[in-house]
Amino acid sequence: MLKIAYSPIYKYQLPEGHRFPMIKYELIPEQLLYEGTITAANFFHPQLLPEETILWTHEPEYWKKLKNQTLTRKEIREIGFPMSPQLIHRGRHIANGTIECALFAQEYGIAMNVAGGTHHSYSYKGAGFCVFNDIAIAANYLLKHQLAQQILVIDLDVHQGDGTAQIFKEESRVFTFSMHGAKNYPARKQPSDLDIGLPDKTKDEVYLSTLRETLPSLLEKVQPDFIFYLSGVDIIESDKLGRLSVSIQGCKERDRIVLETCKRNQLPVAVSMGGGYSEKLPHIIEAHANTFRVAQQLFF
Repeated sequence: MLKIAYSPIYKYQLPEGHRFPMIKYELIPEQLLYEGTITAANFFHPQLLPEETILWTHEPEYWKKLKNQTLTRKEIREIGFPMSPQLIHRGRHIANGTIECALFAQEYGIAMNVAGGTHHSYSYKGAGFCVFNDIAIAANYLLKHQLAQQILVIDLDVHQGDGTAQIFKEESRVFTFSMHGAKNYPARKQPSDLDIGLPDKTKDEVYLSTLRETLPSLLEKVQPDFIFYLSGVDIIESDKLGRLSVSIQGCKERDRIVLETCKRNQLPVAVSMGGGYSEKLPHIIEAHANTFRVAQQLFF
């Protein structure tokens, strides 16, 4: 069964006037249920992430500021969210959702988090709408419990995974791969183990051929026994922050390439949704829903 991390906590309401589109976390599950891709039985409610587990990835001083709500105005501005205890509580559930997805993936081959993909969070700070780095937290959990020996992070969000790169820059057991818009956020990028920066307006043919050419040699080089996949849909042409020109169908084919590769090589994969900021909300929901549809078709 396809196990999907989701909780009403994901639908956290930001203060009125804040423009960041949070409604997708409610609409993605509704769409998947409505069309019959999944049933309510597919969902599980992730537990609260323990403090001890947070500190395997994030520095004590950063966690203390989050817990006590003592971040400076500059630090809050860099994250981009108004701070509240509810936001931190939500982030702990989402990050633990990715851990639990990793455990389910080892049982079923794949598991998915409706949220997550918060790859701009560093060990010592948050940034870019990211408070906790859920994939880094889950990867460290697997390593700490000796549930994986070599992890590959496939980050295909349109923005470079700078926080993940920073966290694992000295960790040889985690290989970070980011394919993103070269001129997009963040302006100052942290070097991943492999970065592929794509020019603005990149379309399906170049995007998909680059991915097809990269993955086989990457698996041969890294020899992973677990994969985290960040499936941001901000690569689509209508995305107001993306600057690439991939079609919704091309984005779906991207997911198929990654997930077929995992299945063919018998590599468990935990998927986090990442970004999606199109002004056309149906485009965001369709592109994200496609990731779940492809997973259901390939694995179940």
